[in-house]
Amino acid sequence: MKAVTYRNFGAAADVLQLVDLPHPVAGPGEVLVRVRASGINPSDVKLRGGARPGAVMQFPTIVPHSDGAGVIEAVGLGVDPARVGERVWIWNGQWQRAFGTGAECVALPSEQAVFLPDTTSFAEGACFGIPAMTAWYALYRDGLIAGQTVLVTGGAGTVGRYACQMAALGGARVITTVSSDAKAAHSGATEWVNYRTQNVTEAVLDMTAGAGVDRIVEVDFAANQDASLALIRPGGTIASYASASRMRPELDFYGFMFKDIRLHMLIVYQLSGAARRAGEVQLTQWLNQNALSHAVVRAGTLADAVAGHEMVEAGQKLGTVVLEV
Repeated sequence: MKAVTYRNFGAAADVLQLVDLPHPVAGPGEVLVRVRASGINPSDVKLRGGARPGAVMQFPTIVPHSDGAGVIEAVGLGVDPARVGERVWIWNGQWQRAFGTGAECVALPSEQAVFLPDTTSFAEGACFGIPAMTAWYALYRDGLIAGQTVLVTGGAGTVGRYACQMAALGGARVITTVSSDAKAAHSGATEWVNYRTQNVTEAVLDMTAGAGVDRIVEVDFAANQDASLALIRPGGTIASYASASRMRPELDFYGFMFKDIRLHMLIVYQLSGAARRAGEVQLTQWLNQNALSHAVVRAGTLADAVAGHEMVEAGQKLGTVVLEV
């Protein structure tokens, strides 16, 4: 089968290669998925580039990408044969594994291939494992959010855009921050603040009559800590999935303590089985209802993996970069 691989960390053009690999086989408890779309996330790009602290090559050859979608072609021992032919989306395809979704086929544990309704394309399904589940977990880890006011920072991002939709679907009031009118329209939120031209704290307090917000879905904890502390209501939650501007920020401990704030530093790779099942159920329900829209940036086929990775690194795309297989 054809597969994108790398054997060393480095620039995409230097290390990514399209090669022939042996066709994988579904082992006990596994399914073999014929991949139809492979999502490229920033985490895939950082891992390939060796940007993670203390990064070492865990395997001699790596097939990148954790997200994808396709059709189950075969099952291993202990898996219901009725799953053959099922449309699925994939999570953690390359998390602590050598072979991810950047190939024509992938074999992985059955639970990591989730039913994909006919309402949703394979390219859209390749957006779920990291962006959609991160948004869901940031919003719903603590339960229902109906009646809450939620601030989503970076609402035009891949996670932020899903978070804006999912918060509204859950009955919350949604306010987001963006850097332009075009990105505000892309986010889908009806209430937004341009952080380049407005003071976010003043604007959100004005929008909420001084009350602030119940929950913040945070794209950069360090950069926005002061605003978050000013805006979060006592007893509220800040769910942060990144802190790119400063990876080891100084924490205003007593500021948060005296507001009884819950800080949730989350990573979707580490969801418990129960949390993940709950998220999958909710996602499936929304997909069956056509309640979510998806931002897919089509970047070609497996042969275009270098360009896809470079597109993600450039940061100019609005959506999830997807290779069709």
